[in-house]
Amino acid sequence: MDILNNPALMDQLAASYALGTLRGGARRRFETLARDNAPLRAAALIWQSRLASVSELQPQAAPSPAVWQRIENLVNAEKQARAMQAARAAPVAAAAAGGWWASLGLWRGATAAGAFAAVIAVVTGLNLNTQLSGQVQELSAKLSATPEIQYVAVLADDKASASMLVTFDPRNKKLLLKRVGDFREQPDKSLELWALPPGAAPRSLGVLSGDPVVRLTAADSDMQEVPTLAISLEPKGGVPAGSGPSGPVLFKGALIQTAQ
Repeated sequence: MDILNNPALMDQLAASYALGTLRGGARRRFETLARDNAPLRAAALIWQSRLASVSELQPQAAPSPAVWQRIENLVNAEKQARAMQAARAAPVAAAAAGGWWASLGLWRGATAAGAFAAVIAVVTGLNLNTQLSGQVQELSAKLSATPEIQYVAVLADDKASASMLVTFDPRNKKLLLKRVGDFREQPDKSLELWALPPGAAPRSLGVLSGDPVVRLTAADSDMQEVPTLAISLEPKGGVPAGSGPSGPVLFKGALIQTAQ
């Protein structure tokens, strides 16, 4: 199939390339085609720009005070090492100028400086170990709180224009939906997300608010064995529980499991 003459397929492959789900030989062929085809490159860049905005949802994090303390300790340790080296070199120069007895005081001073520096190094090492342990614990906590994306879907309209990016985080049991198109429902209408399992009736996954980013609660079982997701236009608040979609299906797309 000639993807360059198929805009819908071109857009779908560009989305998969930006998401990272296009792998192996398919990804290399896409890159080869994109080098010689401006519209394909543009489609990939557009999708990369859309997905990059997802990172803006993450809260900003300032460096931990322990990081600055560690840098300060390392700088002080380097200064102390230089002082030790200078103290050791000074008696040699003094001995050459005034003899061994003339340099005895300097040797004693160097010995005292060395002992002091050794104590400082031990204390600094203990402080660094304590700070590093705290940093490891802090990073572990942040990693545990970072969303894990197990499934992803790009829902598009009948013209293959992407309108909704859907990701599923099994750790926190959350579906995240981000609007990437221009569609906005009327105040008396609501969008409702549906799972379309094969050989079974559509199953509602929740009603969307009008916010640019929506989070819905979902379980692993809601995503397993579901090849397709869809969004329908419904009366305000969605359809009654247990019933199927009553309005038109506006957006639809394949649910893709990311690499594990």
